[in-house]
Order: sequence, then C-alpha cells, then structure tokens
Amino acid sequence: MRIHIKFFKVALLAAAFALTACGNVSRNVHKDGQSADSINWPAIRDTTPMHKDGTFPNLDNLARMHAGLNKQQVSDLIGYPHFSEGVWGVREWNYVFHFREPVESDHVVTCQFKILFDTDKLAQRFYWLPDECSRFQQPARAPAPLPAVVAPAVSTERFTLGSDALFAFDRAGPSDMSAEGRAKLDRLAEGIQQHAGQVQGVRVVGYTDRLGSDAYNDDLSQRRADTVKNYLVSRGVESSLIQAEGSGKRNPVAECAQAERSALIACLAANRRVEVLVSALKAETRVN
Repeated sequence: MRIHIKFFKVALLAAAFALTACGNVSRNVHKDGQSADSINWPAIRDTTPMHKDGTFPNLDNLARMHAGLNKQQVSDLIGYPHFSEGVWGVREWNYVFHFREPVESDHVVTCQFKILFDTDKLAQRFYWLPDECSRFQQPARAPAPLPAVVAPAVSTERFTLGSDALFAFDRAGPSDMSAEGRAKLDRLAEGIQQHAGQVQGVRVVGYTDRLGSDAYNDDLSQRRADTVKNYLVSRGVESSLIQAEGSGKRNPVAECAQAERSALIACLAANRRVEVLVSALKAETRVN
C-alpha cells in the first residue's frame, strides 16, 4: 500500500511539474507582468502536435487583446498557448501565428506572440517576434475619410417681366408680346448664353390676375410661360435647360378692391407677370 501511495505521490508531483515548472521560457518574469530579466522565445519546431507549426488567428479577436484579461478570457479570444507551457503557476504564454499580407493573398507572414501575466494571472504585456508583427494586433482602422470635395454652390436670379413690358390683359401669344418685353428677353437670352457653363437651369413661371375662373387662369398662365420659353429658345438658349409652368392667380403681389372693372384691371396689372428664375453656379465652396 505504501508503495502505491508513494507511486501516486510521485506521479502527482510529476504532473504538477509538467503543469507548472516547464511553462516560463523567459527568465524571471517580474511580479507586475510588465517584463522579465530576459525575454526568451521557444523554437517554432517545439509547438505542440495540436498547434504544429502555428495557426492563423482571428484578426478581430487578436485586436481585442488588452492588458487585464485573465487566462480564460485570453483563451476564448486566441486559444491556449502553442507550446507545452502548462496551466498552473505559468506566467507566460507563447504562440506562433501566420498572417496573409495582403489579406486573401498567397504571401504568408509568420510571427511569434508572447503574453506575460502578473502574479494574479492577468495579462499585462504583449511581445512580438519580430517587433513589426505588432501591427497585426492593432484594431482594424476605420476607412479613411473621403477627401474634401468641391461641391458647386448654386444661386438663383429672379427676373420679373410685368404686363407693361410683356403681355396685355388676357393675352399670351407671341404676337401679344410688347417690343419692350422682347428687348428684355433678348438681353436675358444673351446673358444666359454668355454664362452657359454656369447656368444649371431656367424656370419660367407665368401668372394671371384673379379675374376669371381658376381653370382659365391656369391655362392662360401656362400659355404665357410657354411663349416666353419658346422665345428664349429662338434666341439660342438650350430648350433642355428651360422648364415652363403656369401658376394661375397664385402668389399675387397686388391686392385691389376697385369696383369699376377697368380700374380693377389696371390695379391688378402687377399680378399679370412672368417670372424667369435662372439658377447658376456661384464660386466653389469646399465641403467635407
């Protein structure tokens, strides 16, 4: 019986030795786990059969390694050490890692990774061999911000052509345009063509006064806008730039209450207008 007990004790001590004494490769790991008297590295050929020649680690998990993790947390992230380092009392774990650089290429970089633990068995210091392999432990960089781009700033100029310079009451055709109105449109067309590279669009909006039905005024205002658009096109402005629309009696600029019709028509003249809105590029504005 004593022989069996003695044999059991010897076996137990041998197992304990296997789990403790053979663990540290570096000499005298300091209590705070920040360094050792001598940082030594095991030979790659001495990896365990399970980890023969090393592994390809999960890069996201590797980037999550930080001081203060316990051994279970470390193993959850990157697995147990690749050498016969034991578990109890060991304050150094060593790994052999392979990385493809660039990712998904055939070029493989082999590195050794070392963790030093403090006396509470918490990871405190990480070492790489060679040193430049430490780049693989860095968190994935966020995509670089897009460079500042130059975005065009657009300004809109409004040109108003009143009934005194364009259409008489209840008129909308090309022959109904006054000479003064034609002259103004000629100058406008010339300016648009001179700045053709900057002009982004031309919006022509026709209006009427409040006399008459909504349907009639909507149609009349559209015909006025179409007439002005066609005139600008005849003077060389690109048709694709111009949008014509009728707004009827909406957005009046004059409110009149005359009882006598001719006086009321005269008062409402300001509402019978065509507005031309020209959108063009301003000076460049830099935005991020």
